[in-house]
Amino acid sequence: MKKMIVSQSLENRICQSSQLKEPVIQFKNISDDNGKGIKMDNKTKWTQFAEHLKQADGLLITAGAGMGVDSGLPDFRGDQGFWKAYPPLKHLGKSFVDMATPELFHTNPKLAWGFYGLRLNAYRAVEPHQGFYLLKKWSETLPNLKNGSFVFTSNVDGEFQKVGFEDDQVFECHGSIHWLQCLDNCTQAIWSADDFKPVVDEEYCQLINEFPTCPHCGGMARPNILMFSDWHWQSQMQDEKEQKLIAWLKQVNNLAIIELGAGTAVPSVRNFGERLVNHPINESVSLLRVNLREPQVPDKSNCFGVSVGALDSLMLLNKVIESN
Repeated sequence: MKKMIVSQSLENRICQSSQLKEPVIQFKNISDDNGKGIKMDNKTKWTQFAEHLKQADGLLITAGAGMGVDSGLPDFRGDQGFWKAYPPLKHLGKSFVDMATPELFHTNPKLAWGFYGLRLNAYRAVEPHQGFYLLKKWSETLPNLKNGSFVFTSNVDGEFQKVGFEDDQVFECHGSIHWLQCLDNCTQAIWSADDFKPVVDEEYCQLINEFPTCPHCGGMARPNILMFSDWHWQSQMQDEKEQKLIAWLKQVNNLAIIELGAGTAVPSVRNFGERLVNHPINESVSLLRVNLREPQVPDKSNCFGVSVGALDSLMLLNKVIESN
């Protein structure tokens, strides 16, 4: 049975949002068509989507790298954005594509684990922004949301789990940095990375301490993340979550989708939401796309795109929900 009471710790986190500076959005300066040739400003979009959300019996939260930016995480947007987050790699001329490959663990394992070690440490330390807590609150308190919520994300950082989303309700289509697998695929097993505490020379992006190892063969371990040119990612855990997501979607009649910070460079998240809109398996579907640079949505009246950051948009949407 879905919980209808927000936990005290979650409520405390939500209350802290009142201490944040109220986002200032010039509604009249940002508008586009709603699928019927009618111009709508952002406030109207949030208001109309809020009505859809209140009637929904299932909330699908989809998220890309832009969702973590307000938590202080980099989005790796282009080489310059990547090098700003990891300056040593600029001097080495290494792009994100160069670093995010299983081959690097064979050719330069200290550099590979230096990079992923820094990411693992950053993701362990990150404090999810208030928008995550608002999504969790809505999942538990919206009166018609009898099927609760499910998360589809390309992020590997584990922020949704940090705010209380159940792990089996978070489909991470690119895997998770908090799990490891054997680099040589001696087994299909994956295991928690909790025991691995990377120590990294940040000046040179080099792992200083011992590599994590496979408990089955003793060889090197790697993150359980889908990388570029990766034919050996062990996807079983995420495959199971994907099947749970599909089963969950079939139970929902009125689906609301909130998409956050998912761009077209890696379009997995955008494509999934648009497929549900264009080829619905639910009685009704509505989509709110939140994206600073690419807010364009399908030409349908139930799709709303806003050119605003994830945290600001969720805070403003919450204000609309609570005012009605």
